[in-house]
Amino acid sequence: MAADEAAVEAAPGSPGRVTITDIARRAGVSVPTVSRVVNGRSDVSPGTRARVEELLHRHGYRKRAAARGRRAALIDLVFNDLDSPWAVEIIRGVEEVAHAAGVGTVVSAIHGRSGDAREWMRNLRARACDGVVLVTSALEPVLHEELRILGVPLVVVDPAGSPALDAPTVGAANWSGGMAATEHLLSLGHRRIGLIAGPPRLLCSRARLDGYRAALEGAGVPVDESLIVAGDFHPESGFAGCDTLLDLPEPPTAVFAASDQMALGAIEALRRRGLRVPQDMSIVGFDDLPEVRWSAPPLTTVRQPLADMGRLAARTVLRLTGDPRPDSPRVELGTELVLRASTAPAAVAIRTRP
Repeated sequence: MAADEAAVEAAPGSPGRVTITDIARRAGVSVPTVSRVVNGRSDVSPGTRARVEELLHRHGYRKRAAARGRRAALIDLVFNDLDSPWAVEIIRGVEEVAHAAGVGTVVSAIHGRSGDAREWMRNLRARACDGVVLVTSALEPVLHEELRILGVPLVVVDPAGSPALDAPTVGAANWSGGMAATEHLLSLGHRRIGLIAGPPRLLCSRARLDGYRAALEGAGVPVDESLIVAGDFHPESGFAGCDTLLDLPEPPTAVFAASDQMALGAIEALRRRGLRVPQDMSIVGFDDLPEVRWSAPPLTTVRQPLADMGRLAARTVLRLTGDPRPDSPRVELGTELVLRASTAPAAVAIRTRP
């Protein structure tokens, strides 16, 4: 947000928490027009200005203190869902930085639903939150615009789609991670390598898929589309995806699952068919969640620094409360292949398929 743009908030005791979007709708103007009135810009007609100012006054709005130079008191950490150990690692990183800075953390889930996102925005206004970390989710443009008008800094972790140009993002090197996982299996002699992919709406999923394709093509191995199945990062989709691959006329000898949870689901699918990991099929995951080192067998995986991503996002949003210009609009932290016992040289074939 430009340095001369101020934001507004409802005054204590005002008659209802009406958003900037509501003001715009009631005035019959655009949200940017309300922003220009709030910030004292001259490029608004007198009639429109009077109408908007009357609504702002009626609903008890007043100028919010400028963000520059003040400490944040709350970080809003927003997920699409919270039913994954992956989310816990992000929370751990954000909370560590927030606690050290004397700042509170509010964790929310919007479940990909417009109504939940709008309810979260209403709650955020009531809290007068000073920064938002948005994880693998996307806000409607109108809600993103309202954050901008309110002067609330936004940092996106693993953006769901093309991120807003004015929102810095934090991610991991997903393409190189997907490539490293696939190259490892190729180095063990595997040529039929399945992929249980993540949700295609997420940039991280698409990058891991592209890394898988690049590794195969670099080794001169044709990409077999029948070996690529869809998943959603949860164990159930890993189980179902592995079942689909095992039912092929010629099953793969190895599988790269684009999340650890899907890898664990795949291992269970193999176990129920009487197949062993890695003797009958090698499995590689992605994340390096704490529990996978205790799985049976311990999981070979690509470590992405989830807690570090949370720490960096929190540090960035706290810094943006004093300076609205990010150091870098896009930061990617490195990934690393972690070798454990779930991968082995390729067998001649899967020997049993109950």
